[in-house]
Amino acid sequence: QVQVVESGGGLVQAGGSLRLSCAASGRTFSRYDMGWFRQAPGKEREFVAGINRSGSTTYYSDSVKGRLTIFRDNAKNTMYLQMNSLKPEDTAVYYCNRDPPGDNVWGQGTQVTVSS
Repeated sequence: QVQVVESGGGLVQAGGSLRLSCAASGRTFSRYDMGWFRQAPGKEREFVAGINRSGSTTYYSDSVKGRLTIFRDNAKNTMYLQMNSLKPEDTAVYYCNRDPPGDNVWGQGTQVTVSS
């Protein structure tokens, strides 16, 4: 079982950048495909980006493709989301989890707010 802690969110102007981190506990992090998800106010949680166990394959939702980059460092049990060219519609709480997500893995998330 993996447990996660997200960090790195904040307030940024449109066009700006942020890097989110997902620190995972346990020795099994490298066994899982992982993903970033987000939930905007009044909306359901949605998939943002995913990465396979080795980090060799990544995949993105159409809304973030070309602006966000997911990567991982299995030696550090950490996954990242580099967010560039941010838009107000990227405002949400961002979560990391296995992909597909495990119900018992959700962390507290990290808030990203993009001002126009």
